[in-house]
Amino acid sequence: MRLLTSAVSALAFCVLCPAQTYFSDPPPDAPELAPRGAYKVGVRTIELVHPDQVDILHFDKATGKAPLSDRKLKVEIWYPAIIPAGKEERTVYATTVPGTNHSSELTGEALRDAEPVTGEKFPLVVVSHGYPGSRTFLSYLTENLASKGYVVAAIDHTDSVAGAVKGFESTLLNRSSDQLFTIHELSTDSKIFVAGLVDTGKVAIVGYSMGGYGALTSAGAGLSKKSGLMGFVPGGYLEDWTADSPKYQALDRSSIKAVVAIAPWGEQPPQNAWDRQGLAGIHIPSLFIAGDHDDVADFEHGVKPAFEQAVNSERYMLVYENARHNTGGNPPVPGDVLDYRGIESLDEPVWRKERIVEINQHFITAFLDLYLKGIENRGAYLHVPTVKSNDAKWQVTPGPHDDSVKSTGVDAQGNPFWKGFQRRWALGLEMYYLPAAKAAR
Repeated sequence: MRLLTSAVSALAFCVLCPAQTYFSDPPPDAPELAPRGAYKVGVRTIELVHPDQVDILHFDKATGKAPLSDRKLKVEIWYPAIIPAGKEERTVYATTVPGTNHSSELTGEALRDAEPVTGEKFPLVVVSHGYPGSRTFLSYLTENLASKGYVVAAIDHTDSVAGAVKGFESTLLNRSSDQLFTIHELSTDSKIFVAGLVDTGKVAIVGYSMGGYGALTSAGAGLSKKSGLMGFVPGGYLEDWTADSPKYQALDRSSIKAVVAIAPWGEQPPQNAWDRQGLAGIHIPSLFIAGDHDDVADFEHGVKPAFEQAVNSERYMLVYENARHNTGGNPPVPGDVLDYRGIESLDEPVWRKERIVEINQHFITAFLDLYLKGIENRGAYLHVPTVKSNDAKWQVTPGPHDDSVKSTGVDAQGNPFWKGFQRRWALGLEMYYLPAAKAAR
């Protein structure tokens, strides 16, 4: 009798259990462009080898030089896929919470090693994690974009992967190099399984924190010789990434058509990674995303000046009011028991992290669809009618109304409201826009 009671109780508990939560599949309160797209998603892990790279961690003080070695990069690739009958888009990513030794398992909505779709080509998006981080740290975005018709490649940046960090100088020297090499290999190597799937002329980089540092540098912002970062990398090797360096100027960035920098680290004093000349080197559209209380990348003295001084980029800046630095990665895994350090490395003190995720999915989709796919109507989601979402209005007449309806940009009375958001639900956000060749006032 006791066993039967226990079984009935367990069954009742399971009936009440919520359905599987996937970070890439947002809830009903998400803005219009956040939900997953029409494609099923596959995922594979590959390893790239970048030959003869400077091994800065073995710098020899006696000779003033570092040896060369092959740099291995583990890359996770999400892509539009064919899902066989009886199979489910489900996988598990093993990960370590940044800044801790806490191991975690994140359930993803993608089928491991599924066959890619055929007969179509898709833009390539390279995703770059923070320091430390991992290639699955933004899986809410990577899976989501793949379902919308993108090939998405996220890099494990050697020496800055959570749980295996070896040296900050390696991160500074290799971030942009890793990104550009990954783009080159996925665009040119016929042996990689997505070779026929990638539209090689349509590439974007999405970088969070140190990934944002790399993304802006990859996009054309050469470092400043006066940057405080120069002293972190011995032997003067970082100077090859300065704006005036012949090696930097010779880099092929022609396929990169857009860049998303989420809480980009580097411009804050005393690092000042880029000067005006360097940031003016970005000639492609850019989307900056940050919290106005970011005290790691320093919103006021780091992120905001970088946005303002990228004068040759058509650019947008989405701001989360009262958010700090964690505006990029996944939320904590449901059920994970984290100490304060773990929570602090993933979550936000004011915002629901899940809400940040769905807003990022919405705006990054709009931005990439516009500048990689040429879907012109996406511009209306980016060119919002009020800089501050709190200033938007949506009036309703008394009586029944449907609060789930998404805004078209104005209400029935002509009041402006951010397109794609439900009434009352565009709150705590700011969006700034500057056209190319125009600095902020």
